[in-house]
Amino acid sequence: MATEKHNADNERLKRRYFAYLREAKGLSEASIDKAAAAIDRFEGYTKRRGFDRFHIQQAIAFKAHLLEQRHARSGERLSAATLHGTLATLRAFFVWLADQPGFRTRIRYADAEYFSLSDRETRIAKTKRESPVPTLEQVRAALAAMPADTDIARRDRALIAFALLTGARDGAIASLKIKHVDIAHRRIVQDAREVATKRGKTITTWFFPVGEDTEQMVVDWVRHLTDDLLFGPSDPLFPATQVAVGSSGGFEAVGISRTHWSNAGPIRRIFRDAFAAVGLPNFTPHSFRKTLAMLGERLCRTPEEFKAWSQNLGHDQVLTTFTSYGTIPAHRQAELIRSIGRDDAPGDVETLKRKLQALLNR
Repeated sequence: MATEKHNADNERLKRRYFAYLREAKGLSEASIDKAAAAIDRFEGYTKRRGFDRFHIQQAIAFKAHLLEQRHARSGERLSAATLHGTLATLRAFFVWLADQPGFRTRIRYADAEYFSLSDRETRIAKTKRESPVPTLEQVRAALAAMPADTDIARRDRALIAFALLTGARDGAIASLKIKHVDIAHRRIVQDAREVATKRGKTITTWFFPVGEDTEQMVVDWVRHLTDDLLFGPSDPLFPATQVAVGSSGGFEAVGISRTHWSNAGPIRRIFRDAFAAVGLPNFTPHSFRKTLAMLGERLCRTPEEFKAWSQNLGHDQVLTTFTSYGTIPAHRQAELIRSIGRDDAPGDVETLKRKLQALLNR
């Protein structure tokens, strides 16, 4: 079967749009790739018809088409979140297109609104679903079960301990260098000039109080890298696996290299395997940030302490910690609801008001 030809005019417009997203909107290449995939999906449906021939009926028909599509592997219909993301991307593209020379009389801004789901479907798409969040005890159980008899095993165990100790995101962990860890002062400096932090923000994080044994795993790993393997300050904190041809003639892991991972994929696999080994769900690196946020809610005794805890996670506003990471798990929610109104229930309304107001004023 012959491959579908690209529309040269469409390609030129897309290049201009992607440059706009990159230079004017500051989007990452990953975000631009998602936009490209959504637009390509629409073009495939219209058989590469020129964007200058767009009509609202195309948007309506494409939306109905998407609602009938199924995943190639699972056979299930596309999720509401996928539908919402794809259509929102197309809506943004056609809003931009309506302002381009030659399109101002062809496409109105209102035409782009036809790439919208119903209110009900939008609410479903935006509903936050509770993802599994590990307790400290579960993380410690996984760490205790991890071997440390090879450099790869020691790296993997130290990596999970480090994620709990600092709350660093997986992309940052993959790009950290040894010099970014200050063992003497028990902190890390995620220098945005060298570390892949969110929104290019430099973050200083002091080790969270999650256990001396967890901290020691990280300390021992850093000393092993510098004292035994003679790694330097600019070498990766968590090096990629070195692969070579083994005795069987195939490629196999033979140790650690002196290079960074190119992405966070290997880190996520290390997490998955570590928790699967002890029969626990696939807790992601990001879930550790939620673990730390909930730990802070329990340990912090004053608004100032919680503010410091929030900043340690890299949040400028304390409410970010509350709204993004501080969701109470269902089982804890049930415990709190059942305790409300009992004589031994802690706190009162006025005390809660004062605490919340103090947080908002900081």
